[in-house]
Amino acid sequence: MTENKIKFRNQNIVIEDRDRMTVTGVEQVESFNDNTIVLTTVKGGMTIKGEGLNISKLNLDDGSVKIEGKINGVNYMTKEGAPKNIMGKIFK
Repeated sequence: MTENKIKFRNQNIVIEDRDRMTVTGVEQVESFNDNTIVLTTVKGGMTIKGEGLNISKLNLDDGSVKIEGKINGVNYMTKEGAPKNIMGKIFK
């Protein structure tokens, strides 16, 4: 039996003027509201924080999400769930 699901390997993130964002390599939208969007991507989890956030386009067939609103920050999580940061790597 062949699986129709496309396996994405790359992830691209484009933020335009802090009010538009495009993310590829998205596997699932875990949750969203006006201030937080949580995604599962091929590289792990991603949390987007901001104000007036809205998912303007979602296409899980090609793994892309377009977000509008004021983007204040992006936080990445590894597949294991630990935050990626330089301090964690130094003290490992």
